[in-house]
Amino acid sequence: MDYLLLKAIHIISSTVLFGTGIGTAFQMWRAHRDGDVHAIAAVNRNVVIADWLFTTPAVIVQPLTGWLLIRAAGFDSMAPWLIVTYLLYLLAGACWIPVVFIQLKLRDLAAVAAREGRALDARYWRLYRAWFWLGWPAFGGLVIVFWLMVAKPSLWL
Repeated sequence: MDYLLLKAIHIISSTVLFGTGIGTAFQMWRAHRDGDVHAIAAVNRNVVIADWLFTTPAVIVQPLTGWLLIRAAGFDSMAPWLIVTYLLYLLAGACWIPVVFIQLKLRDLAAVAAREGRALDARYWRLYRAWFWLGWPAFGGLVIVFWLMVAKPSLWL
């Protein structure tokens, strides 16, 4: 595959991954801040859909195109900046996998509460807090990965 096309796919998929993550996080935060159970249920439903349509494919494309780019560019796959990148990507993934299951449960709990016309229960809020806090290390890790991909620091690591 042409190097520039591969690089474009890698950059676009990283942007989709990051953008979907921050976009869905903002929508969840805003809906919960407003407190409307029907809006929260709708946002939860849409966040689950967005993760399946955008985040999941990007999560798969990123390491594949990254590996092909490393080979095509002749980088040492064990260079320290790449090792840090792999570890941060794994950290983001380790946070994202439980988030996927939490989002499914949040979606279901919010849908039931909205349908029954009742407030969200304590279990919902515990799951939401876990979802919220798992997002921070994933977000921070991906910000650093973006920087590593641009800077490719080989001397200081």
